[in-house]
Amino acid sequence: MKGFISKDAHPMLVLLLLIAFMIGGIFVAYFLYSVLGEPLYGVSIFQLADTLANPTANPNAAAALMFYQGITSFFMFIVAPLFLLLAMGYHLGPYLSWKERPAFLLVLLSGLLIILIMPFNSLVINWNAGIHFPEFLKGFEEWARTEERQAEQMTKLLADFSTLPLLLVGLVVIAVIPAIGEELIFRGVLQRQLHRWTGNMHVAVWVAALVFAAIHVQFFGFVPRAILGALFGYLYFWSGRLIVPMIAHFVNNGFTVFLLYLQQTKQMTGFDVESTEAMPWYTVLLSVVLSAAVLYYLYQRFMDLPVRPEGMAEVEVAREEENI
Repeated sequence: MKGFISKDAHPMLVLLLLIAFMIGGIFVAYFLYSVLGEPLYGVSIFQLADTLANPTANPNAAAALMFYQGITSFFMFIVAPLFLLLAMGYHLGPYLSWKERPAFLLVLLSGLLIILIMPFNSLVINWNAGIHFPEFLKGFEEWARTEERQAEQMTKLLADFSTLPLLLVGLVVIAVIPAIGEELIFRGVLQRQLHRWTGNMHVAVWVAALVFAAIHVQFFGFVPRAILGALFGYLYFWSGRLIVPMIAHFVNNGFTVFLLYLQQTKQMTGFDVESTEAMPWYTVLLSVVLSAAVLYYLYQRFMDLPVRPEGMAEVEVAREEENI
């Protein structure tokens, strides 16, 4: 397939085009919400922001926001990067997944790794949440904390998973769509273009992870999110299959949604899912040991996966393998 954007285009141009396509996705979501969302929920596109300030004013506020978030994420994070890659003439399968399919248990183990790493990550979350900036960055800290409070308000409004239908909607909007879309954006396009630009796998992984953390605009959760982003990035480079970080990302988001469901339906008590407190030291220690062992095992098994012949034709695998 020959695209109308050259595969040899400078990575910076590709990333600028990605941003343009993502903005286009937002406009499509605006239009669809205006056509479908307003008649369904009685909340216009211009009233959505007001629902955060006064969510009780409209009983459909949470459903309207969930619908808007779902369609925006779909067009911005899934449709936009796929359209860009097709416009560049790539065959999506071989380009995004250039190695042979791994054993199903390895993919599941990649998801389990995310659960194993959570106690360690709780320590990082606790440290990051308590950071105080120096005096000359006081203005930035106040802005960041304001953004954090707004994000918490949005989460409280949307995070009603007290029934099975609400749980399923939450899993789709908060776990499935972000897992597919954010991995397409940050690993499938951004990380790959950064690697093409710098020729260094580690630079590509960590820069993409930092952008991944920054775009959420929650700086008191920046470091743990960057660590997760880097983990997704390495899983992708090692496995050569985008489904691997997608599954890991889904488990990270979906596990939290499911725990909130258990908490809200009183099936789990004595545990605050949204707490930023660190877990007990022995669970953190066990988490570090088990996560390191699983990560090393996955690294070895994924690196043994052969390159697909059609994948060799789509990407510069030799260059990637050299840097891995």
